[in-house]
Parts: sequence; structure tokens; C-alpha cells
Amino acid sequence: MNEKKLILASGSPRRREILESAGYIFSVTTPESEEVSEGESPQEIAKKNSYLKSLAALKICSGVIICADTVVALDGTVLGKPRDEDDAKRMLTALSGREHSVFTGFTVTDGEKTISDFCETKVKMRPILADEIDGYIATKSPLDKAGAYGIQDAAGMFVTEIVGDYYNVVGLPISRISEILRSSFGIRAFMK
Repeated sequence: MNEKKLILASGSPRRREILESAGYIFSVTTPESEEVSEGESPQEIAKKNSYLKSLAALKICSGVIICADTVVALDGTVLGKPRDEDDAKRMLTALSGREHSVFTGFTVTDGEKTISDFCETKVKMRPILADEIDGYIATKSPLDKAGAYGIQDAAGMFVTEIVGDYYNVVGLPISRISEILRSSFGIRAFMK
């Protein structure tokens, strides 16, 4: 039986769906925290942002807290969430026909024990036609996603190959997180 309360500190519906699908019982909070966006490698930015989110979450709740931050990097340059439709078009055009990396930094903490790390997945996209980019942007889906796309939505048709964890690209490397929850915090899926 899980004795510690599990908390997802994220407003992302995709992270919530992944954790629910894996069989976890948890609550959700969305703490406000500062984020870094430059000055470090993409993987360190993702990891540091997840850690900063965990510090903010610890101020407002207690239990085992999961925080995550996902960044898309092309040639070492971070592509965050697009500012607007033109920015989304710029990002998708840059990703067209290329391979890029998706890094999700994550932190799992109960205030006494903290584990922070990141996962990387390589994603290759086919050449994307201009009208496909325009059509995808018209759905508004890319406007709230790092790199201006969601592999789990219509943009999945642009992806030809991934090397690594699919769920990492969606926003939560559930295999790695579940291992940490079980081995370090005694929390298992499908347990009440």
C-alpha cells in the first residue's frame, strides 16, 4: 500500500494522462516558478527547470512530488514554446527533414530525498510541406508545445523515426520515473 501522497506538479494535460495511464493515483498542483532558458546546455536547462519547479511545489504541498520540463534542441539550440504562429512556423520549418533531440528534465522529491535527471530522445522528421505546416498551425496545437509540435497529435505524421523513449517526447519519461518512484520512494503503480 502506498503511504506517501503522490503529487504531479505540472499543468500539462499530457503529463497527467501519462501518469494516469501508468496506473498511479495522484493529485495535481501547478506552482509558479522561475525558469531558465539560456546559458546552459539544453539538458541542463530542462533538468534545472524541473528542479526549480520542485522547490516551488515544496512550498505549497507535501508528499512525493514529480516535476518535469521538456525542451527541444536543434543543433544545440533550444526551441521553446513558440511566441506566436510565425514563431511556430519558423520552428517547424527548421525541424523539417532534420533530426533533433528532445530532453525532459525531471525531479522527484519528498523534501528529504531529491532525484533530478534528464532523458534524451532523438527524433527525425520527414520534409514537411509548407501547406502541412500551415494546416497544423491552424489547429493551434503547436502553440503550447516545446518545438511547436506534439508527437502525440497530428504532428506525429511528420515523424519518421525516434531513438529513445516515446513518452519522453510527449513530456514525461514514465519508465524512468516509475523506477525511481518504486526504488527510492516506495510508490508503485496500481496501488491504493
